[in-house]
Amino acid sequence: MKLGLVLEGGAMRGVFTAGILDVFLDRNLEFDDCYGVSAGACLACSYLCRQKGRGYAVMTDYLGNKDYCSLSSLIRTGDLFGAEFLYHTIPEQLYPIDNVSFHENKTAFHCVVTNCVSGRAEYPIVSDMFSDVDLIRASSSLPLVSRMVEIQGVPYLDGGIADPIPVREALAQGCDRVVVILTRERTFRKEKEKTLPLIRMKYRNYPNLINAMEARHEAYNASLDLISRLERDGTVLVLAPTEPLKIRRTEKDLQILQRGYDTGRDHALKELPRIRAFLGY
Repeated sequence: MKLGLVLEGGAMRGVFTAGILDVFLDRNLEFDDCYGVSAGACLACSYLCRQKGRGYAVMTDYLGNKDYCSLSSLIRTGDLFGAEFLYHTIPEQLYPIDNVSFHENKTAFHCVVTNCVSGRAEYPIVSDMFSDVDLIRASSSLPLVSRMVEIQGVPYLDGGIADPIPVREALAQGCDRVVVILTRERTFRKEKEKTLPLIRMKYRNYPNLINAMEARHEAYNASLDLISRLERDGTVLVLAPTEPLKIRRTEKDLQILQRGYDTGRDHALKELPRIRAFLGY
């Protein structure tokens, strides 16, 4: 049986995911394939490198640093979340990523990105935490507040634009059962993007990207509907907050973030028997 793990994005709401993944590490719960989207891709790095606590630490230890997330960073670099600080200074110096453990891990790590030319999602495999760091950065590059990331001459942005919850892709790649970690409550439904006028202006040279942004809410809600159907037939297990996390995308209140992390841990521990049974552990 091939097991898949899908990690939704959500910027700082990802602390909920960090709590769940730390429980997975405590219990040695592993998967054959992991699909990370945006913040989910960043958190997958610490999980797949088996570094418990690192995902949460990276999200909370540098909140006061203007190079981490700030208007200053956006003005100076074009990235609200500082790319050099997040994808080089932290993993290479401040809280080194364990690339050796990553290579020992047999899980295939698919980093979901959006091709700005085609407007479609792509699912490249990360084979090295350092040489492939631009894939992770691209997956997390939010529209309007991040620069496009060019990889082999092609510009990319946040994977959540084209495929926010890539369950369909996991199944297409042969996964028999898929655990999906959401950062929104189950009753949530996405509304039409309010920043479309700005998006149409900024990305006027990328019509397919604009089309993807215009249809983003429909794609997101369709994924939720698919997940609900797959839950009923036992193919998918969903872990999600039972109520809104009330965490802003750029949240800097440590108490709120700690609460979100604890909520994720508590939820995973409560659901552990069901998770084990689902995975066949």
